[in-house]
Amino acid sequence: MRRSVLAALVCLSLAACETPTLYQAAAKPQAVGYSEIRIEGGRYRVTFQGGDGAPATQVADFALLRAAHLAAADGYDWFRIVDRFGQVEPPHSSSAISIGGGSGSFGRGGGVGLGLGGTIPLSGGPRVSRTLEIFCGKGARPAGPDVYDTQGVIASIGPRATPAAAHP
Repeated sequence: MRRSVLAALVCLSLAACETPTLYQAAAKPQAVGYSEIRIEGGRYRVTFQGGDGAPATQVADFALLRAAHLAAADGYDWFRIVDRFGQVEPPHSSSAISIGGGSGSFGRGGGVGLGLGGTIPLSGGPRVSRTLEIFCGKGARPAGPDVYDTQGVIASIGPRATPAAAHP
Protein backbone atom coordinates (compact mmCIF):
# COMPACT_ATOMS: atom_id res chain seq x y z
CA MET A 1 0.00 0.00 0.00
CA ARG A 2 2.76 2.43 0.98
CA ARG A 3 4.71 1.71 -2.20
CA SER A 4 1.72 2.33 -4.45
CA VAL A 5 1.00 5.65 -2.73
CA LEU A 6 4.65 6.66 -3.03
CA ALA A 7 4.72 5.67 -6.72
CA ALA A 8 1.55 7.67 -7.38
CA LEU A 9 3.04 10.75 -5.68
CA VAL A 10 6.23 10.46 -7.73
CA CYS A 11 4.23 10.18 -10.97
CA LEU A 12 2.09 13.18 -10.08
CA SER A 13 5.18 15.21 -9.22
CA LEU A 14 6.84 14.31 -12.50
CA ALA A 15 3.73 15.18 -14.49
CA ALA A 16 3.36 18.50 -12.69
CA CYS A 17 6.92 19.54 -13.57
CA GLU A 18 6.76 18.64 -17.25
CA THR A 19 6.56 21.66 -19.56
CA PRO A 20 4.96 20.68 -22.87
CA THR A 21 6.32 22.37 -25.99
CA LEU A 22 3.40 23.74 -27.98
CA TYR A 23 3.45 26.06 -30.97
CA GLN A 24 2.04 29.14 -29.28
CA ALA A 25 2.97 32.69 -28.34
CA ALA A 26 5.14 32.90 -25.23
CA ALA A 27 3.05 34.29 -22.37
CA LYS A 28 6.06 36.11 -20.86
CA PRO A 29 9.83 36.28 -21.36
CA GLN A 30 11.52 32.87 -21.06
CA ALA A 31 8.15 31.08 -21.26
CA VAL A 32 7.60 28.23 -23.70
CA GLY A 33 6.57 29.48 -27.14
CA TYR A 34 7.51 32.00 -29.79
CA SER A 35 8.22 35.70 -29.67
CA GLU A 36 9.41 38.12 -32.29
CA ILE A 37 10.72 41.62 -32.77
CA ARG A 38 10.14 43.58 -35.96
CA ILE A 39 13.51 45.13 -36.76
CA GLU A 40 12.30 47.00 -39.85
CA GLY A 41 9.97 46.36 -42.77
CA GLY A 42 10.49 42.74 -43.88
CA ARG A 43 13.10 41.97 -41.21
CA TYR A 44 12.35 40.14 -37.95
CA ARG A 45 14.13 38.42 -35.09
CA VAL A 46 12.15 35.30 -34.14
CA THR A 47 12.79 33.22 -31.02
CA PHE A 48 11.24 29.93 -29.99
CA GLN A 49 11.77 28.69 -26.41
CA GLY A 50 11.21 24.97 -25.89
CA GLY A 51 9.98 23.33 -22.73
CA ASP A 52 12.08 21.13 -20.48
CA GLY A 53 13.49 18.27 -22.54
CA ALA A 54 12.03 19.42 -25.89
CA PRO A 55 14.04 18.06 -28.83
CA ALA A 56 16.30 20.66 -30.46
CA THR A 57 14.87 19.74 -33.88
CA GLN A 58 11.32 20.53 -32.73
CA VAL A 59 12.44 23.90 -31.34
CA ALA A 60 14.27 24.74 -34.61
CA ASP A 61 11.22 23.70 -36.67
CA PHE A 62 8.85 25.84 -34.60
CA ALA A 63 11.15 28.89 -34.95
CA LEU A 64 11.20 28.32 -38.72
CA LEU A 65 7.41 27.94 -38.77
CA ARG A 66 6.94 31.21 -36.89
CA ALA A 67 9.25 32.95 -39.39
CA ALA A 68 7.12 31.60 -42.24
CA HIS A 69 3.89 32.74 -40.57
CA LEU A 70 5.28 36.26 -40.13
CA ALA A 71 6.42 36.41 -43.76
CA ALA A 72 3.04 35.14 -45.01
CA ALA A 73 1.10 37.60 -42.84
CA ASP A 74 3.03 40.48 -44.43
CA GLY A 75 2.49 39.11 -47.97
CA TYR A 76 6.04 37.86 -48.57
CA ASP A 77 6.77 34.84 -50.77
CA TRP A 78 10.10 33.83 -49.27
CA PHE A 79 12.48 34.62 -46.43
CA ARG A 80 16.21 34.33 -45.89
CA ILE A 81 17.81 33.47 -42.56
CA VAL A 82 20.59 36.04 -42.17
CA ASP A 83 21.60 35.03 -38.64
CA ARG A 84 20.79 32.18 -36.29
CA PHE A 85 21.83 31.03 -32.87
CA GLY A 86 20.63 28.69 -30.18
CA GLN A 87 20.95 28.30 -26.47
CA VAL A 88 20.78 25.25 -24.22
CA GLU A 89 20.17 25.62 -20.49
CA PRO A 90 21.15 22.55 -18.47
CA PRO A 91 18.52 20.80 -16.34
CA HIS A 92 17.99 22.35 -12.95
CA SER A 93 19.59 20.07 -10.38
CA SER A 94 17.62 21.66 -7.55
CA SER A 95 14.38 20.17 -8.87
CA ALA A 96 14.36 16.74 -7.33
CA ILE A 97 12.53 14.42 -4.99
CA SER A 98 14.54 12.48 -2.47
CA ILE A 99 13.34 9.08 -1.46
CA GLY A 100 14.67 7.51 1.70
CA GLY A 101 14.00 4.63 3.98
CA GLY A 102 15.40 3.28 7.17
CA SER A 103 14.98 0.81 9.93
CA GLY A 104 16.38 0.44 13.36
CA SER A 105 16.36 -1.76 16.38
CA PHE A 106 16.47 -0.29 19.85
CA GLY A 107 16.72 -2.21 23.05
CA ARG A 108 19.07 -3.15 25.80
CA GLY A 109 21.69 -4.46 23.44
CA GLY A 110 22.02 -1.29 21.33
CA GLY A 111 20.70 -0.23 17.95
CA VAL A 112 21.19 -0.95 14.31
CA GLY A 113 20.17 1.38 11.50
CA LEU A 114 20.09 1.21 7.75
CA GLY A 115 19.42 4.10 5.37
CA LEU A 116 18.93 4.25 1.64
CA GLY A 117 18.52 7.35 -0.53
CA GLY A 118 18.07 8.32 -4.13
CA THR A 119 17.16 11.29 -6.28
CA ILE A 120 14.74 11.57 -9.16
CA PRO A 121 15.37 14.69 -11.30
CA LEU A 122 12.15 16.53 -12.14
CA SER A 123 13.27 19.00 -14.80
CA GLY A 124 12.77 16.65 -17.75
CA GLY A 125 15.95 17.73 -19.50
CA PRO A 126 17.62 20.84 -20.86
CA ARG A 127 15.70 23.86 -22.23
CA VAL A 128 16.57 24.68 -25.82
CA SER A 129 15.86 27.97 -27.57
CA ARG A 130 16.45 29.00 -31.20
CA THR A 131 16.63 32.54 -32.56
CA LEU A 132 16.47 33.43 -36.26
CA GLU A 133 16.92 36.80 -37.87
CA ILE A 134 15.07 36.80 -41.18
CA PHE A 135 14.81 39.05 -44.21
CA CYS A 136 11.61 38.64 -46.27
CA GLY A 137 11.06 39.17 -49.98
CA LYS A 138 8.50 38.95 -52.79
CA GLY A 139 8.64 37.33 -56.21
CA ALA A 140 11.00 34.61 -57.36
CA ARG A 141 12.91 32.98 -54.54
CA PRO A 142 16.67 33.59 -54.73
CA ALA A 143 19.01 30.60 -54.68
CA GLY A 144 20.74 29.70 -51.46
CA PRO A 145 20.64 27.19 -48.62
CA ASP A 146 19.18 29.69 -46.14
CA VAL A 147 16.30 30.88 -48.36
CA TYR A 148 12.89 29.34 -47.69
CA ASP A 149 9.56 29.34 -49.52
CA THR A 150 7.01 30.76 -47.08
CA GLN A 151 4.09 28.52 -48.06
CA GLY A 152 6.36 25.48 -48.40
CA VAL A 153 7.54 25.79 -44.78
CA ILE A 154 3.97 26.24 -43.53
CA ALA A 155 2.81 23.19 -45.50
CA SER A 156 5.73 21.06 -44.33
CA ILE A 157 6.10 21.99 -40.65
CA GLY A 158 2.60 23.31 -39.86
CA PRO A 159 0.95 19.86 -39.62
CA ARG A 160 3.55 18.81 -37.02
CA ALA A 161 2.62 21.72 -34.75
CA THR A 162 -0.16 21.25 -32.23
CA PRO A 163 -3.51 21.24 -34.08
CA ALA A 164 -5.17 23.94 -31.98
CA ALA A 165 -2.25 26.33 -32.40
CA ALA A 166 -0.99 25.45 -35.90
CA HIS A 167 -1.98 28.87 -37.26
CA PRO A 168 -1.24 32.24 -35.62
